[in-house]
Amino acid sequence: MTTTAPAVPDRTTGPALPRSRGELSRTVRQALTRPAGTPLPQRVTAAHADPYGDDLQLALYLCYELHYRSFAGVDPGWEWEPGLLRLRAEMEHSFLSALRAETGPPRKADEALADLLVEPVDGDGPSHFLKNRGELWQFREYAAQRSLYHLKEADPHAWVIPRLTGRAKAAMVAVEYDEFGAGRPERIHARLFADLMDDLGLDTAYGRYVDTTGAEMLTSVNLMSLFGLHRALRGALVGHFAAVETTSSPGSRRLAHGLRRVGAGPAAVHFYAEHVEADAVHEQIVRRDVVGGLLEAEPALDGDVAFGVDATEWTEKRLGNHLLTAWRDGRTSLRTPL
Repeated sequence: MTTTAPAVPDRTTGPALPRSRGELSRTVRQALTRPAGTPLPQRVTAAHADPYGDDLQLALYLCYELHYRSFAGVDPGWEWEPGLLRLRAEMEHSFLSALRAETGPPRKADEALADLLVEPVDGDGPSHFLKNRGELWQFREYAAQRSLYHLKEADPHAWVIPRLTGRAKAAMVAVEYDEFGAGRPERIHARLFADLMDDLGLDTAYGRYVDTTGAEMLTSVNLMSLFGLHRALRGALVGHFAAVETTSSPGSRRLAHGLRRVGAGPAAVHFYAEHVEADAVHEQIVRRDVVGGLLEAEPALDGDVAFGVDATEWTEKRLGNHLLTAWRDGRTSLRTPL
């Protein structure tokens, strides 16, 4: 009688595991170096961790990346391992509770979206700074940090597609089709951002700059993963998508102007120039058909859409404040310089 040896789990290829930043991230990181199902220490809890701190946000990022490209050498079984999911749920509860407190009382989606259309005369966010005063080293830092987002720009939003119906689904697929290059791999927006990075002399490898990036950027990236992975937060994910598309065009115009001013290469300028026109069109489709179609089908999600908009704006403003505080002091915004 012959026996068949048990299958050896296929080890994922991907970026290296980032360095830990505290007990939570150390626990998750150490677990991912072992076979899936290895028990996590019972004493580890997210109860007293800063919901926006480096430790909790990196630990969440490690958990979420298992649903994207994972990390080199990690057992794929960790993606749905119950013990790790329990710890992730505890961290998510802390994160969500903090976000709901920051964004204030519930309001209507129309009100939240209308606020995004107002461009302050004296705007002072990162795109304004980079347009008028930014130096090449600051553009490079900005691109390194934003790579955590842009190298998977449309991926988490795709998770909402099977949760939508009718007009909202058709419109969402139409916008995502553009984000994914309209059938041309060289036009995928994540590919265009990698070209921008290459133009700026940065490493284009997925996940390359996690260790150099602070909690503020991790929070912004984790937000869309949190919304995308939970069907119950589908309204918030649509709100996130609407906020991104609504604010992208004017910000991209400023960044393209700034990149031309500092003499960046054509691929760097092209990424943002492409978004000026494309996202102006996307904004109309998202507001009218994705948001409108969702709320027509599920009016009870109105407040969730507004929460998604407000949480996106809050995390982006927090990131912007971090960047500008560092740059105005003439110092790096990164944990370690490029």
